[in-house]
Amino acid sequence: MSGVILTDTGSLVAILNRNHAYHRVCVDALRSLPAPMVTTWPVLTEAFYVLEDAGREAQETLIELVVRARIAAYDIVDATRVLDLLHRYADRPMDLADATLVALAEQLGLYRVFTLDRADFGIYRAHRRRAFEVVPPIASDHPH
Repeated sequence: MSGVILTDTGSLVAILNRNHAYHRVCVDALRSLPAPMVTTWPVLTEAFYVLEDAGREAQETLIELVVRARIAAYDIVDATRVLDLLHRYADRPMDLADATLVALAEQLGLYRVFTLDRADFGIYRAHRRRAFEVVPPIASDHPH
């Protein structure tokens, strides 16, 4: 599965919502990312809900990306691991979408994630030790 990237809710929302503060950053980053992006159904559900304000067209485009295989959506069968992650990061607190992405990372051996959630994915560790590489770089990540 090399060459694909885990994809989180925020980056999907930013790509599909032209009014999002990071729309341009995420669209530009998307051009350099391999296809397909990989995510979980809880991430897509969360994105669909958040995109409600952007309108039905944005929501439908999200699902069209799955249909056209630009986004590969996985079901997480290891609910025990998801529960373990929710407990481990309860102080954040970790949400279901993030827990399924970390569990998927462990299943597939993918450690790059396309997300705007830099604070959480800077803390999360796959297999309790492996840090995530977060894409895209955002200007606020670098000291001026």
